[in-house]
Amino acid sequence: MLASICTILADVTVGASSAVAEATAEDLTLWNMAVKGGWIMIFLLLFSITAVYIIIERALAIRKAAKEDASFMNEVKNFVKQGEIEKAHIRCQSTDSPIARMIDKGLSRLNKDMRDTREAIENVGKLEVANLEKGLPMLATISSVGPMVGFLGTVLGMITAFYDMANAGGNFSIAMLSNGIYTAMVTTVAGLIVGVIAMLGYNILTAEIGKVVNMMELRTTEFMDLLNEPA
Repeated sequence: MLASICTILADVTVGASSAVAEATAEDLTLWNMAVKGGWIMIFLLLFSITAVYIIIERALAIRKAAKEDASFMNEVKNFVKQGEIEKAHIRCQSTDSPIARMIDKGLSRLNKDMRDTREAIENVGKLEVANLEKGLPMLATISSVGPMVGFLGTVLGMITAFYDMANAGGNFSIAMLSNGIYTAMVTTVAGLIVGVIAMLGYNILTAEIGKVVNMMELRTTEFMDLLNEPA
């Protein structure tokens, strides 16, 4: 019995060495690996393209929102102190940023109760944050679904490998199992890569949005303090 097991292991080792040599001879490129992964790789490719697009598009949008005109708040303060509210509105509307839109909303509620003014500003802020977070739920979904799809390819590949082994009877070899093993290993790696990229992108973008939110809260407090100053 032990001799039979040793013989099988020796055959597997020799077959594996042959498979590696054959793969080297074929120049194992990324394209060849993707083809060996089968149809599962199509879904993983779509996931990766979507994730990269969301990361780049959101990074640019967040970077734009994080830019702050150093003179903006000073100019608004001066206009409000001088009673030139219309000029303050024009200054806000000419500035494309979440903070400018929040301050502009606050300026439109100057004659209201301070609580209503803050609430109006915060509502605009929530809309701005929601706009910045657009696409992040999809990115989070890809970060979790990508590896699962890869593991699905692993299971399908192993099923193919064992199916080929069962049909081969006692004459099976590693070469017969290569397609199933390729599918199993390649889809696992591809799924994990997609998941890692999406998760890193999601966490980085979330952290950057948090910085923008902190800046928005700081400017809101600064604006409310301005309104509470004695005339």
